[in-house]
Amino acid sequence: MNKKILLSLLCTLALASLAPVEAQNSYSFTFSSPSMADGRYYIARQFRDEFRLLDSANAAGGTVVFAAKRPIDKGVYVLMKDRKTKLFDFIVDDSRTFSVTFDEKHTNAAMKVRGSIANELMYTYMAKQDWANEQARAVGEKRKDKARADEAQRDMNALSDEMKRFEEEYMKQNSNYLFTRLVSMFGNIDVPRAIPAGSSDTNLRDWQARYVRTHYWDNVDLSDHSLIYTPQLFEKMNYYFFGILYYQDADTITKYAEMVLDKVVNDSTMLRYFMDFILPKYERSTKNIGWDQVFVNLVEDYYLPGKCPWATKAEVFNKRQTVDFLKQSLIGAMGQELVMADTNQSDNPQDWISSHALPQKYVMLWFWDPDCNHCKKQTAELIVLYDSLSRAGNKIFEVYAVGYESDVDKWKRYVREHKLPFINVGGPNVNIDYQEAYNVHGAPTMIILNADRQIIMNKTLATKNVLPFIEQYEKKHPEQANRAPSRWQLEGIRRAK
Repeated sequence: MNKKILLSLLCTLALASLAPVEAQNSYSFTFSSPSMADGRYYIARQFRDEFRLLDSANAAGGTVVFAAKRPIDKGVYVLMKDRKTKLFDFIVDDSRTFSVTFDEKHTNAAMKVRGSIANELMYTYMAKQDWANEQARAVGEKRKDKARADEAQRDMNALSDEMKRFEEEYMKQNSNYLFTRLVSMFGNIDVPRAIPAGSSDTNLRDWQARYVRTHYWDNVDLSDHSLIYTPQLFEKMNYYFFGILYYQDADTITKYAEMVLDKVVNDSTMLRYFMDFILPKYERSTKNIGWDQVFVNLVEDYYLPGKCPWATKAEVFNKRQTVDFLKQSLIGAMGQELVMADTNQSDNPQDWISSHALPQKYVMLWFWDPDCNHCKKQTAELIVLYDSLSRAGNKIFEVYAVGYESDVDKWKRYVREHKLPFINVGGPNVNIDYQEAYNVHGAPTMIILNADRQIIMNKTLATKNVLPFIEQYEKKHPEQANRAPSRWQLEGIRRAK
């Protein structure tokens, strides 16, 4: 079992027995340390990736006391300093009156608790885990000496056996505590070591990866609302969506995201817990390919059909507008034709240049700004690549470089002085609003179109990755590798002649 997960898990210990009713209506927590500076301290609860402050008190003489005549829920709490600095976790469970003495580094072995068996058990377990981690590091150092490799392996096996016995005995002795259920929920799942008989799969690693994506949430009781105030649910959610699913394509991410969301779709508390965290990340990512498609899918499948009851009409309306806007520049969408004036800045549309009617199979729309350092650096790199392909007679893509600059003279001067060999267009003479058509929020922005002028890339690639991307695209779409000229290419060829 992953030690890091267990370390955080066991901060959520809770006793099954309840204190008398009178004791639930007040609390008194005392924290002491010789290293505690005077000043304001806080207790808080974690909600997703933030801390919500619940109480504060002044420390004096190395002690701070939080006391109030009001109820406080069971759960995981945090002692904090300066509203920002987390010192350590503690739990409210079997007692509402206890004290904790700690050292400067908040080491678990040094925690001394009076008045709360639950906290004693937690720090005892954590201290044992700390010890095991230290032993594992020592074994790791021993492994560096090849002559002691066998000895190191024996030591590691012995350590693993000892910790397994410790955990089993600990769980058995404390079977009435809630933490055993939490360990079961948030521990690593058991992944089969072999593909089941009768399966058509042949690649074990791919099969196991799908198994993890499918069964990752099997043990988690998502009907338990108290989990939203634990760091464990946040860590598990964050790792699933932005770890396990990180490199998957948009369809795969959507499939597994909705598998989880459908488990809580009738529970607005849990659905909102997930949705409010993951959805903005998919919408605002500027680097991850296909994440805008995931945002569109989730909004269309949950917000627009009315499955998110907390959402106001204004919020739904805004999301609908965002979806309509993003759909124009999603991978697979038809790229809208730009017709713009070049550096001659002719007012006659007959002189303007089309982004689509070019003889090359692929077209890179390159939105850049001469005042942007990143733009200037990558534009210089693109020139090197472009020229090398031209000299080799293998210029499979054209660069339709749009000067993203309102000062036309500055843009023209930069093009001239740096001898940009691309199709250089810019200025106010343009047939449509390209910022809206291609979701251009700033420079640089790169869009790559295929022979049919469909969008195949809507994120800015490093120059060194442009050709590898096209090669991979043609492997996935072999029909594009030997593509006959499209009507766009034929028109471009006619114009070129």
